[in-house]
Amino acid sequence: MVEPSSKDISPATATVDVVVVGAGFSGLYLLHKLRQLGFSTRVLEAAGDVGGTWYWNRYPGARCDIPTTDYTYSFDPDLEKAWTWSEKYATQPEILRYAQFVAERYDLRRDIDFDTRVVAARWDDEAEHWQVRTDTGRDIRCRYYVMASGCLSLPKTPDIPGAERFKGEVFFTSRWPHEGVDFSGKRVAVIGTGSSGIQSIPIMARQASQLTVFQRTPNFSIPAGNGPVRPERRAPLEADREAYRREAKWSRAGVPNEQTQVYGRYSPPQVHRERFEAAWQSGELIPMLAVFADQILFRDANAIVAGMVHEKIREVVQDPQLAELLSPRDHPFGTKRPCLDSGYYATFNLPHVRLVDLRRHPIETITETGIALAGETMAFDAIVYATGFDAMTGAIVSVDITGRDGITLKQKWAHGPQTYLGLMAAGFPNLFTITGPGSPSVLSNMMVSIEQHVDWLADCLVRLRADGMTTIEPTETAETGWVTHVNDCAGITLYPTADSWYMGANVPGKPRGFLPYVGGVDAYRGACDEVAACDYLGFRRSGAKGTRCTDGVVRRLQPDVAMVLQMMAQLNLPTFDSLPVGQARALLQQLSAARPPGPAVGDTVDGSLPGAAGPLAYRLYRPAGPGPHPVVVYFHGGGWVLGSHESDDPLCRDLCRRSDALILSVNYRHAPEARFPAAADDGLAAVRWVAAHAAELGGIPGALAVAGWSAGANVAAVTCQQARDHGGPAISGQLLLAPVTDCGMSTPSFDENAEGYVLTASLMKWFWDQYADAAERPHPKASPLRADDLSRLPPAFVVTCQFDPLRDEGIAYARALAAAGTPARWITARGHTHTSPTMVDVVVSGEQVRGEMADALRGFFKAAAPA
Repeated sequence: MVEPSSKDISPATATVDVVVVGAGFSGLYLLHKLRQLGFSTRVLEAAGDVGGTWYWNRYPGARCDIPTTDYTYSFDPDLEKAWTWSEKYATQPEILRYAQFVAERYDLRRDIDFDTRVVAARWDDEAEHWQVRTDTGRDIRCRYYVMASGCLSLPKTPDIPGAERFKGEVFFTSRWPHEGVDFSGKRVAVIGTGSSGIQSIPIMARQASQLTVFQRTPNFSIPAGNGPVRPERRAPLEADREAYRREAKWSRAGVPNEQTQVYGRYSPPQVHRERFEAAWQSGELIPMLAVFADQILFRDANAIVAGMVHEKIREVVQDPQLAELLSPRDHPFGTKRPCLDSGYYATFNLPHVRLVDLRRHPIETITETGIALAGETMAFDAIVYATGFDAMTGAIVSVDITGRDGITLKQKWAHGPQTYLGLMAAGFPNLFTITGPGSPSVLSNMMVSIEQHVDWLADCLVRLRADGMTTIEPTETAETGWVTHVNDCAGITLYPTADSWYMGANVPGKPRGFLPYVGGVDAYRGACDEVAACDYLGFRRSGAKGTRCTDGVVRRLQPDVAMVLQMMAQLNLPTFDSLPVGQARALLQQLSAARPPGPAVGDTVDGSLPGAAGPLAYRLYRPAGPGPHPVVVYFHGGGWVLGSHESDDPLCRDLCRRSDALILSVNYRHAPEARFPAAADDGLAAVRWVAAHAAELGGIPGALAVAGWSAGANVAAVTCQQARDHGGPAISGQLLLAPVTDCGMSTPSFDENAEGYVLTASLMKWFWDQYADAAERPHPKASPLRADDLSRLPPAFVVTCQFDPLRDEGIAYARALAAAGTPARWITARGHTHTSPTMVDVVVSGEQVRGEMADALRGFFKAAAPA
């Protein structure tokens, strides 16, 4: 495999294909897999035996928080038959025995160096290998270097003044003595109420004569309800093991769980209670994290779940003030990993257990005999630090890893980790990280994520070998794109709002940023598979036969937009342009009925107004605050063929609430029954009527803007030109979302986005065919971009979408307005399709776009107001 080289090689240096750091569950499976594939592999482990995290974390009450039906290897059916877990949530000793059982079953220890810590690794670009240095003085050279060091394996050093002064016993939950600890009759302090504290405190309370818990931030915890695995929980696995494991691999969190479409913010209290109680009684994290589809997206939905957890705490804790101290208020439920406990809250009812709120009574210093607060000094026989880990990145950058051009990984990650797929980093060829930052890792069943990473890595090495390639490295384009995607996924959730170790906030000086990938195990697996299938998209590979690079970005859509497209594809709906017009309209109504209703507004009123050829229906949305308000006449989308004054209801509600303006959504005549220029003529008639009746509607006379989406934006733009040319009324501004501005359909965006993004090139052609004859389409009342004069028009705010056939003509219209002296500003909604910004409460990433639209409306009225 690896050819020897004389450069910088000492007699003590060994040479292998792959060096793996860590003999936890990642390292063990990787060793087994690579050995089967014929790669010489050496595993380096700082501990005295296998087990990784479960070798070190021996604190009282340590258990996994994923049910043992799922927290297990799945790569070998015979292994599953050979091992039976004794409980729903296995204890640390049993999990360690399982790791040892696996090592023995596959004879893995012979390729593991125990009590060996890696201190440095350096890439030799000329020889194309890694030089790995250990604390034993024995170096190892390898072609491929894998950090399988775990996400929660580097303990966080307590940053408490005087910690070194204490003369009593000191313990860390992350490095518990192997022989155990007896606290009988002792005064014990526990600092920290994360997972290890919550698991260990009830057990320590049974022994200690006095237990004082120092809490800075209360955490949410759920009763585990541990015991034998319930028959109904085991039944699906026993009925069809392969199907169960396959479902886990393509689930959101690596555990089979039905995804709900129930929104907390739109469902009644009875549904809230029923769903919460079912999840609570399950004693499992994943059901509790998925009570509602929107609980990790919106604070009001999350508050429903959090409030019911608070109720549970108050039911258990007898002292109301103490119950309040134990109830988390500073972060939404789930934004810090909730804990599973066995009697945690009840422990505080015991007379010898005390809780100290560090926010009100911070520790001033650790003394020789105890802990000093402001105004109180407490004596202790032992202090237990349950202060957690430098998660996700700490164990990786604790090794001095130097890549190309002498740049260390620690330097590269100085402002936050940059990876491609959480697997590799640009500038560090042949370096892999198992469950690294930017992968699902700690937000998933780690066993499923570990196996997925190991399998992908092994397949990659086999492919490299088959193709005669010796190095692989991500491109900067691919890496930047993945980091953006990871941040996009986090950005639509509440996760970044919490000071959690997910964000690196528990380590002073650590860059703040969301470390894992929240897009889901299923979405992540799909991305990794796609990368491999597309000739390793985003990677540069080289070898004796030359270099091969398929550069690009694997995920460019906003994550929630991609989810919507995937769901629509699964429905296998007919396209609008494949249906008669009547059926197309019925399909749109059917789809609209299934969407969330959008935010509440002060009031809605349905009415009618005179159009160019008869009455037009409208719906008026009034803000909750006292009027009068500015008025926005809104024209709906639908290609002049589909939709009505009600069809964009959630968007109109959202704009009303955000802009504090009256939104009057007006219908207009539709093609093919009423072809060009019917819609344009109705637009002008509607705006004139609204301007004349603004005060009656509750509006401010003279404070009038127009807005529209798609064909409705076309009507809005044409109306502004018509009003200028035919005697008004005065319009303060025009908000154009994904507008149709030209009939040409020949821009690059029509080619790039012709298929796959709801509005297709063929559908747009169908709309034009319904609306206007070919000879009529260049007229400015149909194609406003083709107007001879674009000056003296109302200020415009134009929103285009990256994955929209209409993108380029929208940008062209904004630029043409600006060139003619009309104030115009435009943005392109990155990662969005033609329809996605309108999908209120479904596409959360559209909130920023909708916020900018509302700001633009406010700006129109502010600019138009008299000085």
